Amino acid sequence: MPSGGLAAARHCRKFRIDRARLNDPVQAVKLALRTLAARIADLDAEITELERSLTTLVHATAPTLVSRVGIGAIHAAQLLITVGENVERFHSEAAFARLCGVAPVPVSSGKSHRMRLHRGGDRKANRALHMIAVVRLRYDARTIDYMQRRLAEGLSKKDVLRCLKRFIAREAYNDLRHDLIAA
Repeated sequence: MPSGGLAAARHCRKFRIDRARLNDPVQAVKLALRTLAARIADLDAEITELERSLTTLVHATAPTLVSRVGIGAIHAAQLLITVGENVERFHSEAAFARLCGVAPVPVSSGKSHRMRLHRGGDRKANRALHMIAVVRLRYDARTIDYMQRRLAEGLSKKDVLRCLKRFIAREAYNDLRHDLIAA
């Protein structure tokens, strides 16, 4: 939940309710909001605990993967789910990229020579790769330099992001193979 929503929930938990006047709409709304705010606080605590447990499990299962820039426990967990128990079922990193929906597909017509990403595959894995690319574009100097260089070559931002997602899929596949086969 956005931080503004959490602040509103904290505020609502402080409401004082006159239970003798619950037939008053203001008091009824206060009761409902206070109850919802308590539920939000409980769910937030539960999410925090589950994320802590997931982080521990992911770091134990795929330490090389989570050591990469921009790959946190949640995205690494999604990639682990996509791979499943048998990473060896993929004959190459290209097969993994296709499953994640980041395999390039030509869409040329006439004199233009363009590529797009394969639209099939695991959309959640594709989203994880996309978010990793976005984080790297913000915090990783090498990725920022790569983006600037490719933009100067005439590629659009969308095309550069497509290339980044494909590169991240290759890197993630190799890290997953290393982590899961070694285990």
